[in-house]
Amino acid sequence: MISTKGRYALRVMIDLAQNDKGHYIPLKDIAERQQISKKYLETIVKDLVGAKLLTGVSGKGGGYKLARKPEDYTVAEILKVTEGSLAVVACLDDGAAKCPRAAYCDTLPMWTEYNNMIKNFFNSKRLSDLI
Repeated sequence: MISTKGRYALRVMIDLAQNDKGHYIPLKDIAERQQISKKYLETIVKDLVGAKLLTGVSGKGGGYKLARKPEDYTVAEILKVTEGSLAVVACLDDGAAKCPRAAYCDTLPMWTEYNNMIKNFFNSKRLSDLI
């Protein structure tokens, strides 16, 4: 399940793309348009800046803007910043230790197929598709 943080991150990214006029957009403006607490958005944009998906400037004329063009972002990379793993089961998480039951797990093929569907879906969607 995608958390509120992940859904709000997508909304922030969409808002910045839709309102891009070449200058930084204050977080308070995004918060007002999206009807999301500015305080909560501060934690989300901090993560997005840390992942280099956004650039931010503080002070007068400051705010946030996309680091790249909307078509250069996948929904998967945005969600990974806030959600961590998108794996449906722990054994399919990137970097997970090999499960000792993998060779005879009757459910692993189903989980693998489902996991691949989710990964492919979110990797096929671009930020530009949402605006």
